Amino acid sequence: MQIPADLIVILGTGGTIAGTAKTASDGVGYTAAQLSVEDLLAAVPALAGRRLEAHQVAQLDSKDMDFLTWQRLATAVHAQLARPEVRGIVITHGTDTLEETAYFLHRVLAPAKPVVLTAAMRPATALAPDGPQNLFDAVQVAAAPAAAGVVVALAGRVHDAIQVRKTHSYRVDAFESADGALVARVEEGAVRQIGCWPGGEALGLARVSRPAERWPRVEIVMNHVGASGVVVDALRALGIDGLVAAGTGNGTLSATLEAALREAHMAGVKVWRSTRCDAGPVMDLPGLLPGAGALSPVKARIELILALLAG
Repeated sequence: MQIPADLIVILGTGGTIAGTAKTASDGVGYTAAQLSVEDLLAAVPALAGRRLEAHQVAQLDSKDMDFLTWQRLATAVHAQLARPEVRGIVITHGTDTLEETAYFLHRVLAPAKPVVLTAAMRPATALAPDGPQNLFDAVQVAAAPAAAGVVVALAGRVHDAIQVRKTHSYRVDAFESADGALVARVEEGAVRQIGCWPGGEALGLARVSRPAERWPRVEIVMNHVGASGVVVDALRALGIDGLVAAGTGNGTLSATLEAALREAHMAGVKVWRSTRCDAGPVMDLPGLLPGAGALSPVKARIELILALLAG
């Protein structure tokens, strides 16, 4: 007998969507990760007709996301997706590092089934919390017949894990796709596809099986007026494995910062150039340090970590 694939699994990791404040008018002085994923579902009665299952994978403020939690989350997502009755997965997450977790899961798992990350900019106790609507929309995306891959659903818009970036510190529509290419919109519970669902080849869980405390150490340095090589030299002294330079424009670097990065590169430190611009690629040109393409500095850092984990 064929098992219907209509189950949506909700994995909770904390964040503002599960946060609470002392007063309903306080939208910034809250404490994140206070409510369970079951509490979040109870606040969305419109989901009562759906076949849902909830699990708490972590309970933290996403500014404190770490490699160990990423390992646990990737393992949990992989296990749930392997169940034939599971149509898709929704992950509740904090907004601060959501784009990083989304990209990590995309590269490690590249799932054929949808994995939808959602979050909130306002705590659950706010006068008008955005979490319930975002959670409702995310479930609709996870259940959509054509949906696939790792995406982010917030404020009625669906972004793919590669392009999505948090671009505002306060608004409820705080996320954008870097080059403006949305995957879909959610309108009154209906998912209207306008782009392509993300795909790719999975690196696999084995790539990230090394104990988290032994993962390569990769840091980000930024080019700016007066940028020098002091930070690079200090990181080298600490035994850094890789560096991503958030350059200006097309990954340009001050003469002193570039000299320090080249010296680090010659000494065996893996160095990539990205850009601090909100969008656009870094071109690889003869004589320059390797570019990170269209990856933002934080996503380039993840890609570099995954490359170094391959040995």
